[in-house]
Amino acid sequence: MESNKEAFRNYLQLEKKYSPHTVNAYLNDISFFEEFNRSHFEEEGIENVSYSQIRSWIVSLADQQISNVSINRKIASLKAFYKFLLKIKYIEVNPMLKHKALKTPKIIQIPFSEKEVNDLMSGVDSPVGFEEIRDKLIVDLFYTTGMRRAELIGLLVKNVDLSSKVIKVLGKRNKERIIPLLPIVADEINLYLKERLEVEEIIDSDYFFISKKGLKLSESFVYRLINCYFSRVSEKVKKSPHVLRHTFATHLLNNGADLNSVKELLGHSSLASTQVYTHNSLAELKKVYSDAHPRNK
Repeated sequence: MESNKEAFRNYLQLEKKYSPHTVNAYLNDISFFEEFNRSHFEEEGIENVSYSQIRSWIVSLADQQISNVSINRKIASLKAFYKFLLKIKYIEVNPMLKHKALKTPKIIQIPFSEKEVNDLMSGVDSPVGFEEIRDKLIVDLFYTTGMRRAELIGLLVKNVDLSSKVIKVLGKRNKERIIPLLPIVADEINLYLKERLEVEEIIDSDYFFISKKGLKLSESFVYRLINCYFSRVSEKVKKSPHVLRHTFATHLLNNGADLNSVKELLGHSSLASTQVYTHNSLAELKKVYSDAHPRNK
């Protein structure tokens, strides 16, 4: 007979269409709580626990100096599990029903400025050889499409359509979306594809971006690449693919793009997710307003 955890795994994979990484994170959190419950309350299952037992786990996590952000993520896994048990009618009352998330500080991502991006791109204006051409294209694709790191790594050769100047990416929950390409980026892609043909042995041939050994790129490689490139022009503490995605959205909004269009380009399911990017554009709007309004002369 299938266990509740296995049924939950299948639910996350097949119905919710979560990535393997996300599914494993959920199940690991549940396993940690199972272990806590076993050692502190001598109970094997967690299907019929009380909220006081869950609260004991939260206190234990806090005592270990685990951040509220991390604790909230673990608790979110439990909430999803009990919601699932309720859905399949295994339990009648959700023990997490009245739980409120722990307070966390709001972190405002600081995007790169247009000057920083322009300084960087002018500094690598004429890349030579497969790796330099590939690396510049990676930076440009992040900045001109706003795609996620996982989307860039998972980009398939067949989903790059240069005749229509669009790419198709597979986003969160296996949602596909089409992103237009700027002509200058399409030219860079053409150049990269010519160099790619010179790679001796391509093992992961379906993937658009590969290493010189013909392998699909790793997440850590792409992170290090962006960090290294932007260290040349920026003193910001965080220099990551996500900051570049944030930069894409902020620069579009600063230059007049509407929120709905940016939402579609980013692949967000709701405007609420996109609105976090409006902080900096609002600051820009205030400056323009202050400089332009006659009453402020």
